[in-house]
Amino acid sequence: MQSATDVLELELGAILKSSNDNIVITDGNGMVLRASPNCLSIYGKEVSYLIGKSVYQLEKEHIFSPSVTARVLKEKKEVQIMQRTPTGRVVMATGVPVFDKQNNIIRVISFSHDLTELERLKEDYEKLRRQMEHYQIEMEELKYENIVIQSKVMQRIWKLVHRVAKSDATVLFLGESGVGKNVFAHALHQNSPRRNQPFIEVNCSAIPESLFESEMFGYEKGSFTGAQKTGKPGLIELADKGTLFLDEIGELPLSMQAKLLKVLQEKKVTRVGGIKERTIDFRLIASTNQNLEEMVKQGKFRQDLFYRLHVIPIYVPALRERKEDIFMLAQYFLEKFNQKYHTDKYFHPSIVDHLVDYDWPGNVRELENMMERLVITSETKAIYPEYLPFSIQKYPQFTRSNQWLEKEKEPATLKEAIEQVERQWLLRAAKQCKTTYEMADYLGISQPTVVRKLKKYGINSKVD
Repeated sequence: MQSATDVLELELGAILKSSNDNIVITDGNGMVLRASPNCLSIYGKEVSYLIGKSVYQLEKEHIFSPSVTARVLKEKKEVQIMQRTPTGRVVMATGVPVFDKQNNIIRVISFSHDLTELERLKEDYEKLRRQMEHYQIEMEELKYENIVIQSKVMQRIWKLVHRVAKSDATVLFLGESGVGKNVFAHALHQNSPRRNQPFIEVNCSAIPESLFESEMFGYEKGSFTGAQKTGKPGLIELADKGTLFLDEIGELPLSMQAKLLKVLQEKKVTRVGGIKERTIDFRLIASTNQNLEEMVKQGKFRQDLFYRLHVIPIYVPALRERKEDIFMLAQYFLEKFNQKYHTDKYFHPSIVDHLVDYDWPGNVRELENMMERLVITSETKAIYPEYLPFSIQKYPQFTRSNQWLEKEKEPATLKEAIEQVERQWLLRAAKQCKTTYEMADYLGISQPTVVRKLKKYGINSKVD
C-alpha cells in the first residue's frame, strides 16, 4: 500500500504534467526543486537542466528573464511580471511565496502563462493604428480644395488639370458615374483666369427634351404659352465671361447637338422666339460616363460635336483602380459629416481592410453616402466593421465589445479569454486557408499544432 507521501508525489507530478501553465517550484533559497515538462517549449531547457540550479544563475543565463522567484524572495510577497524567453515567447509569470509558522519563505511556486498570441494580436492592432495615423497625416498634406489625392494616377490628373486650367481649351472628363468628374470641373474653373466669373453647371440628363432648347438658349417674352413676360436668359448666356460645364453630355438630345455645335463654333446665341444674336464668351467643360466614340458609330452622337469636345480628354479612374485613395477619402468624409452632425466618430483600425478591399461600384459617391450613413447610425464613437453592410465586410473582426462577430460568453478567467481568442483566430484561418499547412503559415505556428488545436476546439476546418 502506498504511503500518503507517495500519493502526494503522484498528485504533484500529475499536476505538473497536465497543467497548461508552466510551473516551477523552488525552496526558500531559490533552488529549483520541480518544474513542468513544458519548460522545454517555453524556456528552451529540459526539466533535468533546471532542477538543482539557482534561479539567480538561471537569470544570469537569461533563461528566466527576469526571474519572478528572485523578486518574490526579495519582496516577500506575491509578484507578477512579464518575461521574454529564449524561445521567443512572451509569458506572464506569477510567483507565490509559501511561508512556515515562523513567517519564513520555504517554497516559491511560480506559474508562467504563454501570452505570445495575445502579444501578436496587440502588435497587429498597433500596426493598424499606426497605419491609420499615417493615413490621417498624409490626408492633411494632400487636401486640394476639397479634393483628397493619394494615388499617383490622381496626382497626375491633378497636375494636368492645373496646366490646362490656364488655357481656354475645351476639356472633356471621362469616367464612371460617381468618380468625381464634377469636382475636377469645379477645380479647373477655380484655377483658371475665369475663377471670379460664373460657373454654370448643366446636367444634360435632368432637363426634359421639350424644355432643353428654352433652358439652354433662353427665350424672348411671349414666345410660347407659360413663358415669363420679360423673357429669360438661357444657361449658356448666364455663363458669359465664365465657364459652362455640361455634365453627362452623352445624354444630350440628338436634336440639340447641332444647335450646341453652332454655339460652340460661333459663340453666339439666339433666344427662342427672338432674332437678335448675343455674343457669349465662355469656356466649355464637359463630362460623360458613356463611350462617345461608340455612340458616334451608332449614330447617337454627332461626330463633329465629338471632335469639338474631344480637345483635352481626361479620364478619371474608378475608385477600385486607385485603392490608395479609398481610406483617405473615407477619413475626409468622416470629418465632413462629424462637423455636419456635431459628432466625433472615428474609425476603429480593424475597419481599414474592409474599406480598402471593397470595389465601390458607385465610386466616390457611394463612399461618401456610406460615410454619412455610418456617422448617423453607428452606436459608438468608434466605427467597427460590424456597422458595414455584409457586402463590404471582408471577414469577421473585432466588435465594440472587443469580441468577435461570432458572439461568445464573457470569459471568466484569463485562461478562458486566451482560449476564446485562440479559437476565433483558428476559425478565421479556417475560412481563409485551404489546408492546415496554409493555416499554420497564416497563424505562425506548426502544422501539427494547428491539427491539435482544431481537434481541441472541435472546429471542422474543411481543409486537408
